[in-house]
Amino acid sequence: MRLAGAFLRAANALVSFVTALCLCTAGLYSVYALWDNNRVYSAAEDVRADMIKLKPVVIEAGGASFEELLAINPDVCAWITIDNTNIDYPVLQGETNLTYINTDVYGKFALAGSIFLDSRNDRGFGDTCSLLYGHHMANGNMFGDLDKFEEESFFRKNKTGTLLLPDKTYDLEIYACLLVPASEDMIFDPQQYQDDINPLLDFVEQEALYYDAETVAALRQTNKESQILALSTCSSEFTDARTIILTVMEPHVSE
Repeated sequence: MRLAGAFLRAANALVSFVTALCLCTAGLYSVYALWDNNRVYSAAEDVRADMIKLKPVVIEAGGASFEELLAINPDVCAWITIDNTNIDYPVLQGETNLTYINTDVYGKFALAGSIFLDSRNDRGFGDTCSLLYGHHMANGNMFGDLDKFEEESFFRKNKTGTLLLPDKTYDLEIYACLLVPASEDMIFDPQQYQDDINPLLDFVEQEALYYDAETVAALRQTNKESQILALSTCSSEFTDARTIILTVMEPHVSE
């Protein structure tokens, strides 16, 4: 009996030790995870702060001054701004869609990655439909603020943005917000609309959370003459979900 009691006490002590060790390990991992997340977000904010200082200035010819950005990285092809959000970033285009998914504008590894143009699209945004990608980061970093458009009141009140290129400037008019799976070819195969955007407009009318009916009707009239810019980021709404914002690109007319 004494031996059995001693064995039980030893077993209980071992269980208590293992439990305490597991709790300590979990606690240490939680602290590390918080530190690591803060480091990732801080790095993203630091890069954005640096880039804002180099945001191109519109020049008389309609384009913008990209010399400083191109000196940092020749893959920079544009600058995207969505009004009343934190989206105010350079746009890059890599050899593939994996080039800048975890690489910043300086060419360094960064979990936040960069805002980048689909590698199949024309670098000069001459396609009928162009597609931008960006990670969904906390505090509205990268494309984190796209989920604001999932609220109808925000969508209805915030419709404007700007796309700066070295040789021209576009005004952006937001006309639709969608939630789609990452496998949705109607969004993630932008080249299919070079000759006819009506299938995309049909998809918008059937699947969008919200859309501007007048803008869609106008796009049906202009069709091939119109240019669409889509913005994509991850969403937590369902497995592999993506938040999509669709905009119309209109050449900027100086006053």
